[in-house]
Amino acid sequence: MSAGFIARTTMVALTLTAGLFATPVAADHPNALWRVVHGLCLRDSRFTGTPAPCLSVDRRSGYAVVPDLQRPTQVLLVPTRRIKGIESPEILRPGAVNYWQAAWDARRWVERRAGRAVSRDRIGLAINSISSRSQNQLHIHVDCLTPEVRRELTGHQREIGRMWTTLRVGLAGRRYRARRLDGAELGERNPFLLLARGDAQARAHMGRETLVVAGATFADGSPGFFLLANGQDHAFGESLLDHRCAVLREP
Repeated sequence: MSAGFIARTTMVALTLTAGLFATPVAADHPNALWRVVHGLCLRDSRFTGTPAPCLSVDRRSGYAVVPDLQRPTQVLLVPTRRIKGIESPEILRPGAVNYWQAAWDARRWVERRAGRAVSRDRIGLAINSISSRSQNQLHIHVDCLTPEVRRELTGHQREIGRMWTTLRVGLAGRRYRARRLDGAELGERNPFLLLARGDAQARAHMGRETLVVAGATFADGSPGFFLLANGQDHAFGESLLDHRCAVLREP
């Protein structure tokens, strides 16, 4: 396989990737993300040692980090095996890869693209439901939280405990169920499993769910996360993220 061929196909992938995520319902190329990761990033990392057009590929754990070329700070965490989305049963199987911890680790790429450090309480991870996604390959959006979401979560954190409960305040016009997790890292705590085990309705209809993990620093200064889920009113989890990162301009 010639270097010229790799260069040409990489340019095609970059062009394709740039047009993937313009709107939540875009469906021109529903398998484009899979083709980029499986057909280009994995191949190029094998033949050249560089996972272009991805930012990184972890073959052992099975995921890649893809830049969104239309949005200056967003990256996507994508499994390197075929998994359609939040409805896929393999994400709930024992021993399943915790893609959320990998997505949390991928925030370093958001920081690199932003050109500055980003505090944990300004970072969010989101996966959309079947009805609000553009791609038929599981992917977790990693970017800044909107300033409004950050303020609401900080201001209402006393309402959020260690069990799922519906927030009294709306987020991006929708009512989310929320729970708290303590600790600087997710580790083996998989939000997919925490949602499915904590809510029988969600487990029965995972495809309807949108799931968001927001980094948090609690009132006592300890680190943690807020988990947010909605499967009832067509919520779009990515709407809790701000691809302009306005939150970085706040004190």
